[in-house]
Amino acid sequence: MRKTVLITGASGGLGLEFARIYAREGFDLVVVARSEGKLYKLKSELETQYDCHVWVLAQDLSQPDAAYEVFNYTLEKNITIDALVNNAGFGDFGNFWEVDAQRQTDLLQVNIMTLVQLTRYFLPGMVERRHGSVLNLSSVAAFSAGPRMCLYYASKEFVRSFSEAVAEEVRSTGVTVTALCPGPTATGFEQAAQMKNSHMFSMFKPASAAAVAEAGFRAAQKGKTLRYCGWPTHTVSIAARLLPRSVCRRFMMKVNG
Repeated sequence: MRKTVLITGASGGLGLEFARIYAREGFDLVVVARSEGKLYKLKSELETQYDCHVWVLAQDLSQPDAAYEVFNYTLEKNITIDALVNNAGFGDFGNFWEVDAQRQTDLLQVNIMTLVQLTRYFLPGMVERRHGSVLNLSSVAAFSAGPRMCLYYASKEFVRSFSEAVAEEVRSTGVTVTALCPGPTATGFEQAAQMKNSHMFSMFKPASAAAVAEAGFRAAQKGKTLRYCGWPTHTVSIAARLLPRSVCRRFMMKVNG
């Protein structure tokens, strides 16, 4: 029997690459994002190339009821979710008190609340069936405070900590939870976050979205709890443990401009 994966933020960047990889590996897919047009284009590509079935759900994940709407869609369509990829997320840039307040609220909803709620909705079924995987997108940002991107960095630290804790809780159930922690990745993230003054993408060569998604897929299939991608991530994670937090904060302030 074919397995089904649900991927959020599937219309571009890492989400698009995750969709291609899971389709290649024999999964059917439920793809979720705001852009219905891009999702239907992806559906056509994947169903033609991989002979899989793709369900399209256009949903704004910044809405408080988004996770319920996604879960209810799978119930109405009688779709069993074997793998969940919580990929959707975005960044902010600027001093905390100057960034648009509604954008900050939306960031917290997408990066934290919707991710948690989707995990809460789909995890019980996986545990009951004694198989399944949850792949949550964290970041190298999880290992330090991030001046000028404070909510984004804090949200990714939450995702890492949350994922590690739940992974331990389900360790004997046949279900796995993985936090993927990439460094800078060529997804268009910096443009979306309006990071025109940041040095992050000039100091560190961005990895390709395809390579990062491949690493995440393999980690989830192997049941790894944490997966670092690339030497910047390893370096930052080690430095964050060894250096005083004040040093890390000031370094990130310089990196983020």
